[in-house]
Amino acid sequence: MKKVKIAVIGAGSRGMYAYAPYLLDNPELGKIVAIAEPIDEKRDLFKNKYNLDSKNIFNSWQDLLANNKIADAIIIANNDDSHFEPAKLALEKGYHVLLEKPMSNNLNEVIKLGELSKKYNNQVFMVCHVLRYTPFFNELKKIIESKDLGDLISIQHNENIGYWHFAHSYTRGNWRNSIKTSPLILAKSCHDLDILLWLVDSPGEYISSFGNLSHLTSASFKHNMKDRCVKCDLRNTCPYSAIKIYLQEDKIVRSLNSVHPNPTKYNLKKALQNGPYGRCVYKCDNNVVDHMVSIIEFKNKVTATFNLSAFTEECSRTIKLMFSHGEVGGNFTQNIIDIHKFGTNTHTIISPKINQSGHGGGDYSLIKDFISSISSNDGELKTTATNSVQSHVMAFAAEYSRISHKVINLSDFYNNIKEDINEL
Repeated sequence: MKKVKIAVIGAGSRGMYAYAPYLLDNPELGKIVAIAEPIDEKRDLFKNKYNLDSKNIFNSWQDLLANNKIADAIIIANNDDSHFEPAKLALEKGYHVLLEKPMSNNLNEVIKLGELSKKYNNQVFMVCHVLRYTPFFNELKKIIESKDLGDLISIQHNENIGYWHFAHSYTRGNWRNSIKTSPLILAKSCHDLDILLWLVDSPGEYISSFGNLSHLTSASFKHNMKDRCVKCDLRNTCPYSAIKIYLQEDKIVRSLNSVHPNPTKYNLKKALQNGPYGRCVYKCDNNVVDHMVSIIEFKNKVTATFNLSAFTEECSRTIKLMFSHGEVGGNFTQNIIDIHKFGTNTHTIISPKINQSGHGGGDYSLIKDFISSISSNDGELKTTATNSVQSHVMAFAAEYSRISHKVINLSDFYNNIKEDINEL
């Protein structure tokens, strides 16, 4: 088996902590050899963590890819709006590519990446839809394919974002503004649309969506509040308080690297005094919706509702599968699947075995498959860029439906975009 050399673009939480650690734990399989990251402190942390040669440290992906090929593969985990060009250039230079989702925040670029994956079909080009690699969703897939409960008829799927997670990522954080990054359903939930497509095993035909930014706006700001939590009289009682979320001993957010690359208590306090994560949630420049529901009909006539909401205590995914002869309920975070066959009084409870943390074991399983596909051609390749295009098209169509209040025919939506691209 060939040892794989991998370069990484983006030393954020996904690039530094989700995928690259697999090779620290399995050095016989390969090595991280390069990093491209514009923020000095993140770049230095990555260099030290992965013991990189100074000649392979770059300030930008442009600098990295201006060189001759220095690795077998590249993990692209930088900002959503900067995925297309490095992915395209990496493929042209002969790299295998693992691309963080979303593929791009531009639908034209998503479709072009899908076409590039066909052109460079001798190279592995995967998208990080890690849910397909989790034991939980694989168990649901087995239940559907077994036909023990008859035909799958309908799905209810909930993305319970969690009030604190939404405040962290989508009100104060990097994905708060769809103009600068992506609409919520693309940034947070192309995962979920992808997993629905995989479970149903049929293309989407129609989608209709509704949603708004209802609460986390300046209209909810009260006279006794302050623009920054450190100065606010409600800092110890408001559930969205940055003090409660990041600083208290029982702080809610455990992964604090996005607030400060070196999250000591002193650095965190300074970051909350001056940086974006210390702002009142009612005084941010956010515009993404805080709740949204989509209704989908697939070509095989299975239907699904998908609900995503900021206003939940638990940060989890919950699902209900309805069959002709039974039903299945599941909680992804609790790793519990409840199976009930009609006409019986019994419930079978399953807790799939999880060997690794990170998206219910999906992160490690995905990078393991990526490396296996490169080194010995025996990977499963569940999340190729070609099949990931579908879920992205659905996400863009859902956002268009939400804004226009129209039911969207997904084939027409996709074909119209392709025609526009071909005319350019």
